[in-house]
Amino acid sequence: MRWMLGVDEAGRGPLAGPVSVGIVAVAEGFDVAKEFPGVADSKKLSEKKREALYTMLKARVAKGDARFAVEFESAATIDNEGIAVAVRRALARGVMSLAPDAALVKIQLDGSLRAPVEYAQETIIHGDSLIPLISLASIAAKVERDRLMCVLAEEYPQYGFEIHKGYGTRAHYEALGEYGLCAIHRRSFIHID
Repeated sequence: MRWMLGVDEAGRGPLAGPVSVGIVAVAEGFDVAKEFPGVADSKKLSEKKREALYTMLKARVAKGDARFAVEFESAATIDNEGIAVAVRRALARGVMSLAPDAALVKIQLDGSLRAPVEYAQETIIHGDSLIPLISLASIAAKVERDRLMCVLAEEYPQYGFEIHKGYGTRAHYEALGEYGLCAIHRRSFIHID
């Protein structure tokens, strides 16, 4: 059987926390739009709708007609090696975990993302809005990253990560001004006067 993989990332721009890459695999011919009503770019969906679609994805995995992985790279990696390297590393790890045999897959990726060269692939600008399989990958990446940021909020409660998920909101900058940086902040992303 040939598999189609959709790939997208979440958390490229926050000031704190990891970047995440979602990879969803379905059999060639699987109609994602039909099987996941309302699937769209994760940024255009409410948290409730994202969670509902993520639950549907996990149910399809349990049935055996979908697989997915979400891979993270830390703030430290982003600071030390750059966001592009961090995304590329997480992406390669996720693709190889789901599809070790490159001959049996075709990958569709959002924006400027690229899979390892041995894989047949197509990069699609605005793919997270245009290609339902990429949209589903964006949802997996966003839901798992948001959940992780809520867990990290318990470790660093003064920053409000459970609310803004590490993005540069006014409240986040105010917390930075009061408490300074914590271990999961991306120092290379933060400019405080």
